Amino acid sequence: MLGAIERVVELSEGSKLSAAFMKKAGKEIRFLADSFGITPQQAVLFCISMEKGPRHIDYYDYANHLDMSRISIFNITDDLTALVRRQLLRYRDAKEQDTFDIPTDVLKALRHNKAYEMPKLKDLDCVELFEVMRKWFDDLSDDAVLPSLLSDDLDALFDDNPQIEFVKRLRALKLNKRNELMLVYFCHLQVNKDDDDIRPNQLEDICETMSDFTRLRGELRSGSHVLIERKLIEPYCENGIVNNSRFKLTDEAKKNLLCELHMPAGEEKLSGVIDAGMITPKVLYYTEQVERQVDELKGFFQQDQYKLIKQRMQQRGFRQGFACLFYGGPGTGKTETVYQLARQTGRSIMVVDVPQIKSKWVGESEKNIKALFDQYRALVDKASVAPILLFNEADAIIGTRKSGASSAVDKMENTIQNIILQEMETLDGIMIATTNLEENLDPAFERRFLYKLKFVKPDASVRIHIWKSMIPELTEADAQAIASQYDFSGGQIENVARRYTVDCILHGSQKDILPLLSNLSSDEQLMKKNQRRIGFLR
Repeated sequence: MLGAIERVVELSEGSKLSAAFMKKAGKEIRFLADSFGITPQQAVLFCISMEKGPRHIDYYDYANHLDMSRISIFNITDDLTALVRRQLLRYRDAKEQDTFDIPTDVLKALRHNKAYEMPKLKDLDCVELFEVMRKWFDDLSDDAVLPSLLSDDLDALFDDNPQIEFVKRLRALKLNKRNELMLVYFCHLQVNKDDDDIRPNQLEDICETMSDFTRLRGELRSGSHVLIERKLIEPYCENGIVNNSRFKLTDEAKKNLLCELHMPAGEEKLSGVIDAGMITPKVLYYTEQVERQVDELKGFFQQDQYKLIKQRMQQRGFRQGFACLFYGGPGTGKTETVYQLARQTGRSIMVVDVPQIKSKWVGESEKNIKALFDQYRALVDKASVAPILLFNEADAIIGTRKSGASSAVDKMENTIQNIILQEMETLDGIMIATTNLEENLDPAFERRFLYKLKFVKPDASVRIHIWKSMIPELTEADAQAIASQYDFSGGQIENVARRYTVDCILHGSQKDILPLLSNLSSDEQLMKKNQRRIGFLR
């Protein structure tokens, strides 16, 4: 494939897209056109894009390469638009539509000598649908697509997935395309960005022109917009005061449209659900003891084994829920281990936002924690494979309860902990809590965690593997030297590796990298020494 692209680039130079050129390069052009599902002329333009790109390709690049006038080159506009729709090109500014990039996914496919295939977007579930929309709206924010084109793509996406309840209920509203795009955008911000406080300037992205945006802003501020009239969005209310410059989905809209995602209405969103397929694979290195325990958990989390163990526990009258505690110093891999276990065993993760639980309003926290476990139960009931409920950095809610609590805050925190303890007793699923401060763990929680894994800093032999995995150009001798000199956690080694990568980008690679790594490691060591730990900080 790469050879065919190179051949077309070579033959097309100065060709003016003549019939003679198209015939001479016909074999390669047909091969590429068939592989990508595009026309022969589009295949030629894509080859030129590869030669002139992958970034900042403009019409003059095509004109200069083909030896065509700058006016006549605009005849290829429709073909370039088709390449954008095929996702082989991407607008740098969709409103100007005169400069292009080649998307990273296309380049990745070509590096493996393969044609890029558009992802299949049929038979999705609601979580997958919103993940697709997240990427598309991110492109909209980057000016890589026009609102009208995005609206068309969403139409096609919804047509291909009529089984999703969100799509059914959205279509039942019978909104015009502009209002439907706006409502979907509000839902996207709520689900994918945890944003329930929308300013009008955020809506500029979904407006084709500035006059459209001005009109929309006026309708919102006056309360005359159809989504307000139909009680789908409403002004933001803070401390009992309505703010007509900020907007949110109504509780009824959340309940109706986002029912499959179990979004809490009238409360803060306390968690996000991450699908196992969305988790990036990552190799982790442990000490021998930790690796044995993690492997044991991985085997237990495999669905067949998990179902068998639950069945046996039920037969013996034991609780069927499994609570695990991952404890140890920062950077030792606790959280990443949860993610990799979930990925390897096909379990989604419901990640709890601990600070949001502890609402500043006394009484709300208790409602929040109950709603959280209600949401998890609903996910377990719906899922064929039970998800993992992750309380990350849970020090603040599983610490020692305060005896003789008198202040409203202390009483509230004790109540939260009591609710969690009660929920752990009836848990049907898998709960994992991570903490850096195991010495502050309340004894009542300690008894309820069936598995307790202590994560420790890697020893020298493990550190060598980590250094080599993050900086492959390190020699074995240099990896041994740096691993022996610095008693770092995996997280600290990653910090140094990231700073090393930035330095190489800015100043170029060095033949002898050990002095640079030593300097960066000394800086990292100094930063750690100067950190102070206060209360429940990381």
